[in-house]
Amino acid sequence: MGYVKVIVDRDTCIGCGVAPATCPEVFVLGEDNGKNRVVEKYTEKIDDHISIGKVPEDLLECVKSAVDACPVSAISYEIEK
Repeated sequence: MGYVKVIVDRDTCIGCGVAPATCPEVFVLGEDNGKNRVVEKYTEKIDDHISIGKVPEDLLECVKSAVDACPVSAISYEIEK
């Protein structure tokens, strides 16, 4: 089984909450700055500017929905084998 690397550009994020509403298994608004981030369970790196996580491939459709819903294109992903 592969993984999905999820990248949230927290500088671009406007904290609208659409990603956590669309895919709460992967995304949450951070308590640090109110901007989107990968949930702690999957987080590999987090700071004020970026959140990077590695999620199981079975969450890919969920991630894609959040990517498509983000109004400022602050979320991207890469499939890792």
